[in-house]
Amino acid sequence: MKKTLLFLTLFLAYTNISTAQSPDEDQLGAWFMYFYSADFKDSNWGIQGDFQYRDWRGLGDREQLLLRSGVTYTPKDAGVKFTFGFANITTGQFGNDIDNPVSENRIYQEALFSNTLLQRVLLTHRIRYEQRWVENQDFRTRYRYNLFVNVPFNNTKLIKNTYYFAFYNEIFLNGQRAIGNGRSVQFFDRNRTYLGLGYAITNNLRCQLGWMEQTTTNWQKGQLQFSIHHSL
Repeated sequence: MKKTLLFLTLFLAYTNISTAQSPDEDQLGAWFMYFYSADFKDSNWGIQGDFQYRDWRGLGDREQLLLRSGVTYTPKDAGVKFTFGFANITTGQFGNDIDNPVSENRIYQEALFSNTLLQRVLLTHRIRYEQRWVENQDFRTRYRYNLFVNVPFNNTKLIKNTYYFAFYNEIFLNGQRAIGNGRSVQFFDRNRTYLGLGYAITNNLRCQLGWMEQTTTNWQKGQLQFSIHHSL
């Protein structure tokens, strides 16, 4: 009898924890993001990165704090930019009274290249490979592909005083499936689809406001996104 009661107590406790950790799919979250890039003068080298604060419900319930920076190299006349970078991510659990943050360090390599359709449909492709060290998990890797589409309304380029439509879709695929202690993840990790509007404040500074839906193997949730894009 005592063993049965103990089992039921542990089961209910586990169920309550699992429920608390599951995000509310109907609650709109928010991401606040700053992206920067700079090319070193008279050089093929540069830097780029982003700082992001993500919240489960807008403000007050941290989802993630992401700090990422990398060194870039753009071969002459190649039409592609390569990046080697590092990221630190702190992820909190859903719920105001529960955080239990999980830390992650990440190294990544990416290739970025662009092309234009119909003179004003601006396409950018990003291929990224990540090596991940997540707290309490075995070493992991992940593959990502993102298609960005920007369509200026009153110009053909994203120059000063230009309004534009922004879209992207990014798919994430896991490399190693086993993550330790008998646990595993699926090959498909997540997908993000974004729609937004942007404005070029100057030739080197843009802001965007949009909505992104993120779909994982366990949940699907909408997020508002506020972003600043800065070429230094």
